[in-house]
Amino acid sequence: MFAVAWGGNEFTPLLVMYRLDHGFSPVVVDTFLFAYVLGIVPALLLGGPLSDRLGRRPIMLPAPFVAAAGSLVLAFGADSALLLVVGRILSGIALGLGMAVGGSWLKELSVPPWDAEAAPGAGARRAAMSLTAGFAIGAGTAGVLAQWAPWPSALAYVLHIAITVAAGVALAVAPESRPATPKGERAPLIDDLKIPAASHRRFWLVIAPVAPWVFGAASCAYAVMPALMADRSGGRPVAFSALLCVVALGCGFAIQALGRRIDTPRSARAVIVALCLLVVGMSLGALAADRLTVPLALLAAAVLGCGYGMALVSGLQEIQRIARPDDLAGLTAVFYSLTYIGFAVPAALALVVQSWPTVGYPVMFLAGAVVAAAALALVLCNSRAHLPATADDADRAEHRRDDAPIVG
Repeated sequence: MFAVAWGGNEFTPLLVMYRLDHGFSPVVVDTFLFAYVLGIVPALLLGGPLSDRLGRRPIMLPAPFVAAAGSLVLAFGADSALLLVVGRILSGIALGLGMAVGGSWLKELSVPPWDAEAAPGAGARRAAMSLTAGFAIGAGTAGVLAQWAPWPSALAYVLHIAITVAAGVALAVAPESRPATPKGERAPLIDDLKIPAASHRRFWLVIAPVAPWVFGAASCAYAVMPALMADRSGGRPVAFSALLCVVALGCGFAIQALGRRIDTPRSARAVIVALCLLVVGMSLGALAADRLTVPLALLAAAVLGCGYGMALVSGLQEIQRIARPDDLAGLTAVFYSLTYIGFAVPAALALVVQSWPTVGYPVMFLAGAVVAAAALALVLCNSRAHLPATADDADRAEHRRDDAPIVG
């Protein structure tokens, strides 16, 4: 998961390079960022249910090598929009498999008999932290290499190819946690693609409102903000872009370690904390976009990164509570698909500003803060509603029945 996340985000700090050194427009560059969603979403929606049917191993094993192929295409395609889109799609396929299949596999290996000492929720935290570490280190390394090393358009991708091949070899010895269903017992494939837990009301009233903010916040921090600061970065725009990536994702990684203490199965407290951080982060983003100072840009990236990290880990923990064992991978895939809507934000903002120059980025960030506040209000209204049944819930329900007046 770390390796495919590295490949998914190594491209991000190079957006400034593709715009300044290779002549692509801001809208086209931000479209490159979004292009890998075309690979992620099908891989998520098909990979998760197929791994429930065929086992985690056969679906996950190709992911590192698909990621390596994506980096190879990107290394040779710096001046070709078509090759950059193809490379991003391949990176997206690998990341989609890593997130849906790898996340479910890791969750299952984080409970007995594989791990008898893991704390509750360890699978969600390990998945979120693996992804975030890969996103952060991949982006930071790519930015440093592109700014100061030779072959700025290729060296970072060559390094990633070596990492993914090593990860693919190591993955081969990981134990299978969900053996394939025997052929005679398999339902029709179309039935495997159905995800009953996706109709759970808590999914749509608590998880769905925060999901697009996962990468909506992250992309604002490390795609939009670096573009705005390109002329204020001391002549090192690619390195500063990488710095914003590392700050945002480093803060996201750090706050995920607190997720277990913030999260509770009795309410949506962790989701509420995430949305509060996002309201503050988007407001700071508006101020940074207006003032264009390095300290404000770093502060906005840090708070948006914290919002990203809490949104990711809280959403995964909610998912793992409402999902059934036979649709965990599928529901995780649906959640991740919603999170990647957020990668459309930079392209959408660039298109709006290009079409209506009087509407600047400060206004766009403030509009985002309003949308995040609306999502927060919705989650607050449903924080304790539609909770999955647990032993504690049953006990509380029993006490309520004992104390309730007879009305029949």
